[in-house]
Amino acid sequence: MPEASVIIVNWNGKRFLEACLTAMRRQTFRDFETILVDNGSQDGSVEYVRTNFPEVNLVTLTDNRGFCGGNIVGYEQARGQLIFLLNNDTEPDEHWLEEIYRASQGYPRAGSFASKMLFFDDRKRIDNCGFAGTKAGTSVDLGRDEQDGPAWSEPRKVFGACGGAAAYRRSMLEDIGFLDPEFFMTFEDLDLSFRGQLQGYECVLIPRAIVYHRMGATRKKNPAQDVFFSQRNIELAYLKNMPLGMILGSLPHRLVYELGGAAYFTKLGVGTAFFKAKMDVIRRLPSVLRKRKELRRKRILANEQLRSILLQYRLRSKWKKFSSAWSGTSEPALPNS
Repeated sequence: MPEASVIIVNWNGKRFLEACLTAMRRQTFRDFETILVDNGSQDGSVEYVRTNFPEVNLVTLTDNRGFCGGNIVGYEQARGQLIFLLNNDTEPDEHWLEEIYRASQGYPRAGSFASKMLFFDDRKRIDNCGFAGTKAGTSVDLGRDEQDGPAWSEPRKVFGACGGAAAYRRSMLEDIGFLDPEFFMTFEDLDLSFRGQLQGYECVLIPRAIVYHRMGATRKKNPAQDVFFSQRNIELAYLKNMPLGMILGSLPHRLVYELGGAAYFTKLGVGTAFFKAKMDVIRRLPSVLRKRKELRRKRILANEQLRSILLQYRLRSKWKKFSSAWSGTSEPALPNS
């Protein structure tokens, strides 16, 4: 059995695959398998992989099951004790697997490991170094847009690993479960990390495990879809995982976030997707509450322990971003948190 399994989900991403899969061939750690799950691509991705990367375990689906569904299929095929998720629009450094494998030996209490993700076209600038959770149930990409340097050179505990380049112990996944298929795409990593933290599993950033990422390259074509899933799933993760007392305490911040988000996305022309997302949350409440009940039964972390690892929600900076976009004083972008 290989020590590690790397799962790559692809949907019409043929243009990215040469860089990604060639980088996997160059890995200094060799005891791994690569599983590529194709979500019904129509751009020749399947034929390209079969011809040019025959060592890849190729799993073909007839429909697009999203990031979550594709990875779930890959996980069912995986044989490794370390399960890596890797976006198709990335290029891992040749030591990526080796660094995380070493960390898995050195941090026995950690259930997951975050990579240092740098921008593909600006390789000294940080995409993220994992993410922090906030008391309002959102997430903050650590290091985003900072220059890489000493501040991000040492391992540290983080709330979670970005699903674009994450590693999980199989033993943890067998305990807490894998990705929730209800999320389809976006914030599935926040949900998984939240479940891990509640059940006592740490996540560690490994700064020498470097992955170069074309951020948003696979999602820019459909901004309304991106807004729908991000604004729906941030609510699902919050309602599913956050203790009731902390939900009640964060209500003022959540209200401001929702009002600002409504104005912000309306300004971008995707307000309909925003409101549809919130309505879909209401429709899914029975499913969320069932999952919440099961999580509460298995939870280990006390509320005070959880509060100690969550950041205060940056209400002022978020509201400033919303209001600037609305007034036209800044270039609007599609935030995920």
